[in-house]
Amino acid sequence: MADKIRNAYESSKNIYDGVLTQGNFFSRMYIRLFWSGTDDNDIARKVLSYIPDDFSGNLLDVPVGTAVFTEHKWKSLKNADITCLDYSMDMLEQAKRRFNGHGHIRCVQGDVGNLQMDDEAFDIVLSMNGFHAFPDKKKAFQEIWRVLKPGGAFIACFYIKGKSKRTDWLVKNILAKKGWFSPPFQNEEELRDILRKMYKKIDFHIDGSMVYFHCVK
Repeated sequence: MADKIRNAYESSKNIYDGVLTQGNFFSRMYIRLFWSGTDDNDIARKVLSYIPDDFSGNLLDVPVGTAVFTEHKWKSLKNADITCLDYSMDMLEQAKRRFNGHGHIRCVQGDVGNLQMDDEAFDIVLSMNGFHAFPDKKKAFQEIWRVLKPGGAFIACFYIKGKSKRTDWLVKNILAKKGWFSPPFQNEEELRDILRKMYKKIDFHIDGSMVYFHCVK
């Protein structure tokens, strides 16, 4: 499974940013047809708005991907200590190039299901478009909770099933088979139940087949 995921993201490294940001006609049609027109750019802005512009603590970004959405925000947080982690070295190399010369940002290769980090090490953990790709989501939820400080924020966005038959078909028959997404996937109630058991405060939103939220430990 790990090799399948790594190979899938390596094969898409030249088109990944364009699809997410709807940078051309074909990516816009793909989003309109299969994702009900959900705008990842808009979701990214809402997710990143949860992080104060003067944030100065420790932040973990997992998976960082190519940093297409986070580049400018992370560069601006000059008093923060930011760790960007990804399983794919191809994605990580693109992120490294974007952050070159910014000493408060470090990029490391790793597995969200087995984070090589101390307990309660981070004030914020951000996970954008990651959980639908993680093969062991239970471990990912547990590890993120473990490395997050009490009172810290878990902020995320990703695909959930049960909102669109067309999107669910695409995920099951194409994206999961190719390795870009990894089952099982939660529906809204399953995800809410997981978060309620782990976090004190939850700000939860649905946009098409995408969820985004802010939780406080």
